[in-house]
Amino acid sequence: MELRQLNYFVAVANEKSFTLAAKRLHVVQSAVSAAIASLERDLRVTLFERNAQRVVLTEAGSALLPEALAVLDAAQGARDAVDELGRALRGSVRVGVLAGLGLVDLPGLAGEFRRRYPEVEMRLKAESGGSAGIAAALLSGEVDVGLLCAADTLGRELNGRELVRVPQVLAVPAGHPLAHRRVVAVPDLAEEEFVDFPSGFAGRSVTDQVFAAARIERRIAVEVDSLDAAAGFVRHGVGVAIVPPFAVRGDDAVRTVKIKDESMEWSLHLATPRRRKPTAAVRALAELVDAHVRVPEEALPPRR
Repeated sequence: MELRQLNYFVAVANEKSFTLAAKRLHVVQSAVSAAIASLERDLRVTLFERNAQRVVLTEAGSALLPEALAVLDAAQGARDAVDELGRALRGSVRVGVLAGLGLVDLPGLAGEFRRRYPEVEMRLKAESGGSAGIAAALLSGEVDVGLLCAADTLGRELNGRELVRVPQVLAVPAGHPLAHRRVVAVPDLAEEEFVDFPSGFAGRSVTDQVFAAARIERRIAVEVDSLDAAAGFVRHGVGVAIVPPFAVRGDDAVRTVKIKDESMEWSLHLATPRRRKPTAAVRALAELVDAHVRVPEEALPPRR
């Protein structure tokens, strides 16, 4: 078993495609196929189920994946130790991010990181599946570190550092009957249609929990994948939304109303997999993140 074989195996597992894995690795597809075939012969198992439509891990492949990641991490740790002696950080760091969140100056963060560590390959991957998608990518090894949102803790499988807490409010069109209220209660919203985020987004999880506790079933008019899109649909009267105040600040066509007895807050975290030791590149990135967090006026300090 060689590191190259394990690297190819992880790439295919993440991409779910031999072709895409080869492109990511900058090798020909035949080299990837040969490496996987050789690994399967060595282990005397089938690692992938292959057909014309998809490539998926077998039970044996799923068992191998976390162990392969651990071996590759250990190898990277050895390289890091040598590189640190030479004061030249090398390697790569893959970062899972939420498109359109706006709480982190990603261009500024990426620019500073590249200036400080020019020999480290940094890749930002926008996750369309929300924070749940980033968490899954961290556990599968598709990304090394993630900027994700959560209602409370990250669970047992992830380590996280809270960067900022953000409360939420009700956003309504300026002409809405609730637009001139200072406060509304959750039962006041039972007949409203909502603009919301798909399952897997922290904001959706928080809102679902609050309404489930009140035994109110919401009607979702449209699902969107960014705060800007949510504000746009509210502005045009499609529905109301529960969002951070900064998402609609300065929009004269939208009003915000406090929700009585409910902060409905979520937090932005910097997260890594608990079972994988962060590489030197991940640690270097973590040291730069705080300086690029955009703290909105209504933000709450991280829990300590």
